[in-house]
Amino acid sequence: MIRQCFIIFACLAVGELIVWLTGITIPSSIIGMLLLTILLQVKAIKLEWVKGMSDFLISNMGFFFVPPGVALMLYFDLIKAELLPIVVATVVSTVLVLVVTGWTHQRLKMKNEE
Repeated sequence: MIRQCFIIFACLAVGELIVWLTGITIPSSIIGMLLLTILLQVKAIKLEWVKGMSDFLISNMGFFFVPPGVALMLYFDLIKAELLPIVVATVVSTVLVLVVTGWTHQRLKMKNEE
């Protein structure tokens, strides 16, 4: 269990270091998880070394959304004032993602059938 935590936190720390050294605007957690993914793909890290901790974190993921959800209560007045733009942006972006995903799938499927 300690090794699993160490590997995951080491990848996150390296992601933080990369952001600090380069000043890029990508979140360090994303860079760390990409690094972990790459290390798993090239088999530098075995899946068994992180499986237990990653399964635990995924099964408890909902718990990690509680603090941001509670923090939203501080901004109800702002959300209420901007509700229409928020809803429109959400609907438009959802439709756009569905259309682009469907179009991409159809193009790739037609290309593979040729």
